[in-house]
Amino acid sequence: MNTFGNLFKVSIFGESHGTSVGIIIDGSPAGVPLHEDDLLPDLKRRQSGKTGTTPRREADLPQIISGTFNGLTTGAPITIVFRNSNTRSRDYAEFTEIPRPGHADFTALKKYGGFSDYRGGGHFSGRLTLGLVSAGVLAKKLVAPIEISARLIEVYGEQDIQAAVQRAVEQEDSIGGIIECTATNVPVGLGEPFFGSVESQLAHMAFSIPAVKGIEFGTGFRAATMTGSEHNDNLLSPDGKTETNHAGGINGGISNGNDIVFRVVVKPTSSTSQPQRTLNLKTGKLTTLKIKGRHDTCIALRVPVILEAATAIVLADLCMLEQRIPRVWRDR
Repeated sequence: MNTFGNLFKVSIFGESHGTSVGIIIDGSPAGVPLHEDDLLPDLKRRQSGKTGTTPRREADLPQIISGTFNGLTTGAPITIVFRNSNTRSRDYAEFTEIPRPGHADFTALKKYGGFSDYRGGGHFSGRLTLGLVSAGVLAKKLVAPIEISARLIEVYGEQDIQAAVQRAVEQEDSIGGIIECTATNVPVGLGEPFFGSVESQLAHMAFSIPAVKGIEFGTGFRAATMTGSEHNDNLLSPDGKTETNHAGGINGGISNGNDIVFRVVVKPTSSTSQPQRTLNLKTGKLTTLKIKGRHDTCIALRVPVILEAATAIVLADLCMLEQRIPRVWRDR
């Protein structure tokens, strides 16, 4: 559904072209400093404006409407809202009859009987990740001294990101990319095997980010080309540090004291100016669709901060399960 977490819970709401989008955070300790201005740096990293991102520009100004008092969390659910203003819903009217390849137009139509909001992708839009980024800011505070960073390491199979994106812009097509995320200073013992393992929780959240289609931890799929003696990480010290980190900081679903390292694959944006074949549901005939509107050439450019937030949310929940985060926050 639309809620994730055991003790630190997040629930997203809204639609891309609806009145607003946002998030409810439940389970936060009381007494954590949290101001709307705290959210702005990470929200700015997510915004469009760079070459290869959508021309749609929203203010993306957060409004905290519950759960804080005098700049501190109260322990009650925190609600953060973003108002939508720069919408052009007319660009999406035809997709109820002519679904876009790669989008949720067809599946949402069938699942919800035609009642879902199709404008701008509705509830399936990447715009809803504003809420995840906001919750991630709070989660990063809670998990300190754990530090989380993500970076785009390649697009379209190339490491020269700027050149690859510029070429795609000129060709009026879209491209995908790979993002690597690293969490440092992670303590030993996070994770609740079997179904609450670190990998399963991170994968769950990662796949909740629109356009993510793959994930690997540590050496990942390359492990299939290695022997056991090559892949095993030799233990060096009582704090869990190892000679290598092929496991990506996780053994048996539990953090082992090394950096958690994983990568996700972000597919090319489904909306592209290139003509595509699809079905006209009204006539029952195949037709050629040329998508109009404002879309990202490479959505992967905007995903690193979202992946950081998703990771922080998972680690905050796991830290609470391990009783590493107090119910009432004190200046640490």
